[in-house]
Amino acid sequence: MCPAILNYQIIQSVFLIIDKTKNHHMLHRLTSILATGLIVICLLTACNQRKAESKEEQIRVDATETPDDRDTANSIQGNVSLTQLSTIPSYVVLTGLPAHRLVPVYKNKAASKAARDSYSSSGYSYDNDATESERWEHFMPGVDILYGYNLLNIAHYNLQTEKLNTLFTKPGLIKTLYYPSLNQDSLNLKPINRNYYLVSVYDEDTNGDTLINRKDLRRFYHFDSTGVVKTQMIPADYSVMRSQYDSQNDIMYLFARQDADKNGKVDTKEPTHIFWFSLKTPQQAKRLY
Repeated sequence: MCPAILNYQIIQSVFLIIDKTKNHHMLHRLTSILATGLIVICLLTACNQRKAESKEEQIRVDATETPDDRDTANSIQGNVSLTQLSTIPSYVVLTGLPAHRLVPVYKNKAASKAARDSYSSSGYSYDNDATESERWEHFMPGVDILYGYNLLNIAHYNLQTEKLNTLFTKPGLIKTLYYPSLNQDSLNLKPINRNYYLVSVYDEDTNGDTLINRKDLRRFYHFDSTGVVKTQMIPADYSVMRSQYDSQNDIMYLFARQDADKNGKVDTKEPTHIFWFSLKTPQQAKRLY
């Protein structure tokens, strides 16, 4: 609730006092001033809340975080300067590959918000940064999508071999996970099945500010069904912005901005290029524009 609303009783008391004096001109002026003040306070409060949420979704790579008491299996070791993070598994993702199951691993202290803001769908959006018009362009047959908030890693478990592995050796901020749809899908009236995973992720402190967050370059990877063989789909000096699906050719287009000045972050003045790859047999993306 906006803090300004909490002062309602005080404001009401002031109105009563002025009303008793029958000074309606003063009452009108005070009403206008207070109404404007309430609006400004609420807007500032909302802004501060958004800033706090934005700051929350990041990983610090130079400061020491004191680990909570926890099972070491629920922690992910980062690079040389990244301390262990307290993490928590959320649920088991059922994929269209019966022997393969996925487990999203979240930052522990943000688990409640992650459960609210991350969800799985066979729907339309590439990631949470996309606009509403873009969200309706990304439907891909045979693919379900998981959107992440403080999603640090994806664990993969093979029910046949009974072996567990994670898609990434170091924690990052996963924005979107594409995985084989649980329900049978079709394209042009023909059954279609996928046997791989695609991930959009901030996985490196590319701008050197000691944080991994949205100010860094976003990478895009392809994993085989085991989650072991990883392929970076576009060059490392690009940051993926959004995607588009071509149903006639079963192709995915990736729109990415090039880090032309090599400062490790996206600049709106830097060039945007388009890459593409086939969803039938994904290989490293080719540049279209």
